[in-house]
Amino acid sequence: MKTYRSFYKPLAIGAPTPFAEPPVALERMIHFVPPHIEKMRAKIPQMISQVDVILGNLEDAIPADEKLNAREGFIQMANENDFGSTKLWTRINSLESPWVLDDITEIVTRCGNKLDVIMLPKVNGPWDIHYLDQLLAQLEAKAGVIKPIQIHAILETAEGVNNVEAIAAASPRMHGMSLGPADLAASRGMKTTRVGGGHPDYQVLADADGDAPRTRYQQDLWHYTVAKMVDACLAAGIKPFYGPFGDFSDPAACEAQFRNSFLMGCLGTWTLHPSQIGIAKSVFSPEPEEVKFARRILEAMPDGTGAVMLDGKMQDDATWKQAKVICDLADLVISKDPDLAEAYT
Repeated sequence: MKTYRSFYKPLAIGAPTPFAEPPVALERMIHFVPPHIEKMRAKIPQMISQVDVILGNLEDAIPADEKLNAREGFIQMANENDFGSTKLWTRINSLESPWVLDDITEIVTRCGNKLDVIMLPKVNGPWDIHYLDQLLAQLEAKAGVIKPIQIHAILETAEGVNNVEAIAAASPRMHGMSLGPADLAASRGMKTTRVGGGHPDYQVLADADGDAPRTRYQQDLWHYTVAKMVDACLAAGIKPFYGPFGDFSDPAACEAQFRNSFLMGCLGTWTLHPSQIGIAKSVFSPEPEEVKFARRILEAMPDGTGAVMLDGKMQDDATWKQAKVICDLADLVISKDPDLAEAYT
């Protein structure tokens, strides 16, 4: 572990100075694009205004014989487009793969100044972050990259969940974490083939009442892990995200899973299909009535101290902090979607 004196120093001569405070950005949806498919790359100019983050995927879902084409396709789409306020990410291959070293070196040296975040899959511990941190600094210095490329870890192994606090605090490059439910389920030996969401057999029964049928209540398989990830991220000052929801035919269940994670503290989610973009935008933007009430709390308690009554409910220092979270998010949403300004005031 680095000492506090050296934590914010560049890890290579000529590398950009690490962020002391992470950049503020709206990231309600991280939209995955397979960059080896030309017709998908052709849609990027129209997609830029529709999403908060465009991610070029190089890992899972990319066939082995298309890995090199995916990397070249990502570099091409990075260099050919102006992303404006929309962020550009890539998910590289995992550190044990034969493609990852060239993923990192080629992307940073050929389009590093366009790239905001590298998503690192299957992170097991802080050592994985330290490796990528050092390598990025060396490549940034070599390529003349102006701002640090951040690291986003995917929490998708049992070992990673066990080390989540250390991962979150491993580097000033840390942007945040996402839940990776499919690989995590396999790593844990969970008995499900679903990608995110619930399972009809994961339930509790109401107490017996004579011979009456007992009511069953489906539970959330991912509640514990999301809560643990959110705590680790917020304690370290980085951002928690939900990951993929694989059933494109069930938008209601998708929305429910996204909303659960939003209420628990996640700032966004992955969207794997265009139909999920609108769901994510709706869920991870606060409700207008809640924003209006939060603004009333801030107006009634300008310095955030004391207590007031609003609509028969007591508001104090703690609820002021909750209201501030909602209002700050609303202001960030307005900066990307000005059409919501009227609804939020």
